[in-house]
Amino acid sequence: MIDYFKYAVDSDGICTLTIDQPNASANVMDQHFIDSLRSNLERAIADSRVKGILLTSAKSSFIAGVDLKSLEESLINPPQAHVLYEQCWDFSRLLRTMETSGKPVVAALNGTALGGGFEVALACHYRIAIDSPKMMVGLPEVGVGLLPGAGGTQRYLRKLGVAKALPLLLQGRQLKAAKALDLGLLDQLVKPEKLIDAAKAWLNSDAACAQQAWDKKGFKIPGGNSAMIPELGQLFMGTAANLQANTYYNMPAPQAITSCLYEGMQLPMDKALQIECKYFVQLNLDPVAGNMVRTAFINKTKADNLIRRPQGIEKSQHVKIGVLGAGLMGAGIAFSAAKAGMDVILIDRDQAAADKGKAYSKTRLTKALNRGRTTEQKMAETLARITPTTDYSLLQDVSLVVEAVFEDRDVKAQVFALAEEAMSADAVLATNTSALPVTGLAQTTSRPQRMVGLHFFSPVEHMPLVEVIRGEQTDDHTLAHALDFVAQLSKTPILVNDSRGFFTSRFFGAFLNEGITMVAEGINPALIENAARHLGYPVGPLSISDEVGLDLAYKGAQQAHADLGDDFKAGSSVPIITRLVTEYQRHGRKNGKGFYQYAEDGSKKLWSELASIWPQLPTAQQPTESELQSRMLHAQLADAATCLADNVLVDPADGDIGGCFGVGFPLYMGGPFAAMDTKGIANVVAECDRLAAQYDSERFAIPKMLRDMVNKEQTFYGKNPVMASR
Repeated sequence: MIDYFKYAVDSDGICTLTIDQPNASANVMDQHFIDSLRSNLERAIADSRVKGILLTSAKSSFIAGVDLKSLEESLINPPQAHVLYEQCWDFSRLLRTMETSGKPVVAALNGTALGGGFEVALACHYRIAIDSPKMMVGLPEVGVGLLPGAGGTQRYLRKLGVAKALPLLLQGRQLKAAKALDLGLLDQLVKPEKLIDAAKAWLNSDAACAQQAWDKKGFKIPGGNSAMIPELGQLFMGTAANLQANTYYNMPAPQAITSCLYEGMQLPMDKALQIECKYFVQLNLDPVAGNMVRTAFINKTKADNLIRRPQGIEKSQHVKIGVLGAGLMGAGIAFSAAKAGMDVILIDRDQAAADKGKAYSKTRLTKALNRGRTTEQKMAETLARITPTTDYSLLQDVSLVVEAVFEDRDVKAQVFALAEEAMSADAVLATNTSALPVTGLAQTTSRPQRMVGLHFFSPVEHMPLVEVIRGEQTDDHTLAHALDFVAQLSKTPILVNDSRGFFTSRFFGAFLNEGITMVAEGINPALIENAARHLGYPVGPLSISDEVGLDLAYKGAQQAHADLGDDFKAGSSVPIITRLVTEYQRHGRKNGKGFYQYAEDGSKKLWSELASIWPQLPTAQQPTESELQSRMLHAQLADAATCLADNVLVDPADGDIGGCFGVGFPLYMGGPFAAMDTKGIANVVAECDRLAAQYDSERFAIPKMLRDMVNKEQTFYGKNPVMASR
C-alpha cells in the first residue's frame, strides 16, 4: 500500500501524522489517502505511547481536495448507488472513529483546507491555522452541485447552529482564517513558524480534550433543533421560498443541503451522518452534479493549468504590457494587469481619455479600500503601475500589447500601425475583438504570426474567462505567451480557431437572436424573459440585449454586411433591432431606451409600445413556456455542435467552459456539450429537426457530425467520445 503519511512519536507521547503524498505537489483525497489515514490512525490509537495525535501536512496546503483523475473516472464509469454509499459512509465513519477514539486530535493547518480537507479538520478536536491572508477554509461543494459528504453539514450544524451554518453551506463560502476563528470553526491562529509548537502545546495542556461537544451529555445545537421553534420554522420556510425564486429548482444541491440540516438537527450524530451520506449519493448520481463537476472543476482546472498551451516553449513572465484604448474594456484590462503586478502603458487618443481610463482603476480600488479588501499602500502601488498617455513610443519595451478600441476595422488598423512602430519585433500584438476575424485584422499588420485574439468579457475584473483566438498565421510562441498572460491575470482561457464571432459571440448570439425573434412573432416579451430565467439563464435575452447595446448589435450587423457583401445573411433578429435603433432611437440601457424603459433610479419595465409595433398573439395562442425554452436552448446547441464540426472549437470542454463562464449558459447543465450528452444526442437531433421544420431550417440546422454520433452511439464525453474520431 502507498502510504501518504509520515508517522512519528515524540518523548511527550505526541504522534505527528504528516500528510505527504509521494511525487506530488499537493495532497489529494483518493482511496490511497483514505487507506493511509485509516492505517495510521489505527496505529496511533493502538500505540500505548501515544497520548495525543497531531495532524498536519508537508505541502503548502493542507489537503487540496479530490483527485481529478479518479473523479473524472467516476464520471465515465459511475459506481452503483449502494457502492457509492458504502464508500461515502466508510470515510465518514473513519472520521467519526477519529473523534471518538479517546485520544485528542489537533489539526495543524499550514495552508488552505477546503472541502474534504476541511471536513477532516472539523473531525479533529482542535484546529490551529497559520495567520496568513492566503489561509482559507470552507466547504464549497455546492458550487459543483454537491454537498459535503464526510460530516461537513453535521459538524457545521452542531458548531454554528442552523441560522449560521445554512447560508455558509448554501453559498459555499470560503472563509479567511480570521473569519473562521470568529465563527468558531478555527480555534487558534499563529505565525507559520509557531504552528507545530502551538499544536503540541495544546495537546500537552489541561485543555486537551478527546471528546467533541456534541458527544457530551446535555449538548444542544445552538439556536435549537426543532422546526417548531418559530425562528427556525420561518428560516426553513424562507429558505425554501428563496431557493425556488433563485434557482427554480434547477439546482438540487441547495435543497439537499437544507434537508440535511433539517433532518440532521433532529437526529443523533451517527444517524445524521448516514442521512448526509444518502443525500451525497443522491446528488452524485444526478446528472446536474456530474455536469457541474466536469465543467466547473475538472475541465476548468485543466484550462487554468494551460492544457492548450503549446509544448516545448519556455514560459514567459510579462512584466510590462500596453493597452490601446482606455474605454470600459481597455480600462478593465489595464486594472486587471496592474493588480496582477504588471506595469501598464494605457494609451488613448487624448490625455483626458487616458486619464479617465486610469480613474476607473482608482474608483474600483477605492471601493475595495472602503470594504477592507485592500490597503492604501497596495492601492497606491497598483495605481503607480498604470501610465496613462497618448505616446505610443512608450511601448518600446513591452512584451505584449492588447488593443481594445471600437469594433471597426479601420480604427483598429490605425492603432495597430502606431503601436507597431514602437513595439519590438518579438512582442505579441493581441486584439480584444468580440466578432471580427483575427486573420483579417492581422493582414493590416506587419506581424500576422505574432498576432492573436484575446476576447475579454465585461466587466473584465470580475469575469473569469478569456477566449483566446488563434488566427491562421498565429505561431505557437505567440499563442503560448498569450496564454501565459491570461494565466498571470488568474483568468481561465479557452482556445478557439478563427472565425467570425469565434465561439462565445456566435453561441451567445444564437440565444439572443431566438429570443428577439419571438417578439416579432407576437409572443409576450414577459413570457420570453421569464422562460429564459426559469430555464436557468441569469437574465432574459431582451434584458441582456439592452445591456450589451442594441446600437452595437446594429453596427455589428452593418460591419458584417460590409465585410461579406452578398454572402451576408442577416439573423432573424436584425430587422427588429434595426427598426428599434433607426426608427425609435432605442439603443438599450445606455440611453434609457431599449426593449425596456429605464427610470432615473435604475428601475426598468418592458416598453409598453412593443405591442404596438409587433402586435401580440391572444393569450390563448401564446406558446407554452417549455416551447420557448426549447427554442432558445436548441438554437444554442445546434450552433455549438456546428462550431465543433467546423473546427472553430478544438474540444467540447472549451465550449462548455466558454458557455458557462463567459456568456451565462446555465451551469447546472454543464455547458452545451454536457447538456447534449445528458439529453441524449438522438433526442437533440430529433428536437432540432422538429424546430427546424416548424420555425427556421437555418437557426436549428445541425451538422452531419451530430447525426453520425447517433449512428455510432457516440457522446461528447464518456466511454466513446466523438473527439476520438476527429
